[in-house]
Amino acid sequence: MTATLNHPPAVTEVTPPAGSSPAPAVPPRRGRLARLALGPVGDPRWARPALWALLLAAAALYLINLSVSGYANDFYAAAVKSGTQSWTAWLFGSLDSANAITVDKPPASLWIMGLSARLLGFSSFSLLLPQALMGVGTVAVTYAAVKRWSGPAAGLVAGGLVLLTPVAALMFRFDNPDALLVLLMAVAAYFVVRAIETPRGATALRWLLLAGVAIGFAFLTKMLQGLLVLPAFGAAYLLAAPRGLWTRIWHLLAAAGAVVVSAGWFIALVALWPAASRPYIGGSTDNSLWELAIGYNGLGRIFGSEGNGGGGMGGGNTGFGGTAGLGRLFNSAFGSEISWLIPAALVGLVAGAWFTRRYARTDRVRASLILFGGSTVVTALVFSFMAGTIHPYYAVALAPFLAGTVAVSGRELWRGRENPTVRALLGAMIAITGIWSFVLLGRDATFLPWLRWLVVVGAVVGAVLLALGGGRLKKLAVIGLLLGSITALSGTAAWTVATAAQAHSGSIPTSGPASASSGGMGGMGGFTPGAMTGTPPTGAVHDGTLPDGTGTTPGGTGTADGTGTAPGGTTGTTGTTGGTGTAPGGTTGTTRGGMGGGSSTGAELIALLNATDTRWSAAALGSQSAAGYVLNSDTAVMAIGGWGGSDPAPTLAEFQQYVADGDITYFIAGGGMGGGGMGGGGTTSTGSEISAWVTANFTATTVGGTTVYDLTAPTG
Repeated sequence: MTATLNHPPAVTEVTPPAGSSPAPAVPPRRGRLARLALGPVGDPRWARPALWALLLAAAALYLINLSVSGYANDFYAAAVKSGTQSWTAWLFGSLDSANAITVDKPPASLWIMGLSARLLGFSSFSLLLPQALMGVGTVAVTYAAVKRWSGPAAGLVAGGLVLLTPVAALMFRFDNPDALLVLLMAVAAYFVVRAIETPRGATALRWLLLAGVAIGFAFLTKMLQGLLVLPAFGAAYLLAAPRGLWTRIWHLLAAAGAVVVSAGWFIALVALWPAASRPYIGGSTDNSLWELAIGYNGLGRIFGSEGNGGGGMGGGNTGFGGTAGLGRLFNSAFGSEISWLIPAALVGLVAGAWFTRRYARTDRVRASLILFGGSTVVTALVFSFMAGTIHPYYAVALAPFLAGTVAVSGRELWRGRENPTVRALLGAMIAITGIWSFVLLGRDATFLPWLRWLVVVGAVVGAVLLALGGGRLKKLAVIGLLLGSITALSGTAAWTVATAAQAHSGSIPTSGPASASSGGMGGMGGFTPGAMTGTPPTGAVHDGTLPDGTGTTPGGTGTADGTGTAPGGTTGTTGTTGGTGTAPGGTTGTTRGGMGGGSSTGAELIALLNATDTRWSAAALGSQSAAGYVLNSDTAVMAIGGWGGSDPAPTLAEFQQYVADGDITYFIAGGGMGGGGMGGGGTTSTGSEISAWVTANFTATTVGGTTVYDLTAPTG
């Protein structure tokens, strides 16, 4: 006998016979405030209080001690600060307020952080506050999308699973663009759900157009990554929307037009704006946002092509995310970020696809599985086989769709639990989650070593009780579900809490406790850019909270390494990237990440830069070096070569003209990710040419341990 899932009976209207009592009046709809507090009339009494408890937990996880990471990623933090000083810099996402070059992503996320910093004043808190609120919003929207078709219990499970995803706790407390990207994709999924369920074609089209706008702005957040969900969204609407085929097709075409318009307006703006009055588009080879989208942030990431940095570190890209292939999301770099629920999601997705194969075209269970499960599969496959640059934190894009897949499939299996096969499949989802969590927790033997045994034993016992809980033993199934689910999820929950408790900095942050391997580079470990391209500036002075520690100094300044001196003679030290360091005053902090971060600039050098009045106080090799000077001074600092050091901005001729016009006062030697860094420019990059010209024509001096050239005093 073929196992089937129970399906809710169809609701039909019945006309009462003549002379019978009138049907009871339909209770009036609640007002907006009442629905907000109590939920819709048909919801269980516990649903809305449970939702508020979930959102309160999300706010606590993402907001408490939010500033522990300081400015997190200096690269984006510098652009946010520059955006508070220049509206042109804000509009284009320029690294410096004098508009030399942008960051290597479109600026949508910087717009929001920049507005927050303008409103509240630039600080670690104002920088990261929008990111944390985006996390709370993602939990809420995921709940809403799943709840509409699968009920409040499944919605709460989906929102809770997003909350228990370690990489989500990492990114919603960090200043990378991924927080806004995930929120926009989750919002788009909710809009697609509303479009599919709406019987009126005109209303459905409006919802679908809104989904297209959300995806368009996701493109303006992280370009092609925001489009990975489109195949699943389109398939769900095309299959399940309750209207004719041609209507569904032209609705999708209209939504595609909304994507193009909502993303294309900014590409057109950049193309039409005079290049001389805006910053160079960092990461591009021709100062074009379109080329950035297709090249560095597009095909270069996927296929590992040669070019301006997008191709990463060679074929297969074993440097950052591990070897490409189906096992990538389970390896040491990605595994603890996102893979805790992937095995369960695969079991639930396959089971759901089988059981719903004969359902009506418009069935919402199958539509949910296509929407959430399809988005999970497409995104996971692209991440698994990308041959270009990929970082483990990219996996946060999977969080809402992975959670939705598990919640929807788990709910449907629970409804069909009278069937032994169905109970066994649900038990398998629980057991495999516990077993895989046991493996992941075992990769860090120092982190709560007892927890992995609790997880695996509780999950397996719960799964067995669930499988046996049929007939007269129905209560056993409930006990098994609760015991197995709670223990199976305790591993990812503990890893998530540990993530939120740690400071993170640099461009490749990783989740987990301080004892977990850091650096996030698939085996390369944490390292500083100075080891590749020169000596980083020393004697760090940071405004307030130190990115590599938890201490602060009186007045909000203090040294971040052993070579600088804070006011009053306080000297601090720091460990290597991914290690531990001591903030001024003796407070020990831990930083998680790799490849730079934790702004490092000398007090004497900062004073020198602040004494200038030129367009740029100085030029430095690479965006990472320049970002530190931007954050710690009150001046604009030019980043030569952009993030990878291979951007042709400025050219040698342009730089020479800037010097001749008196626009730059100093050239700071050394730096990271510049002058030939890891991009395609190698030793022949513009940074190397400029360095050679400066060395030959200007005299070097040492300021606070850093080599500086005065560009106002040539040697000949």
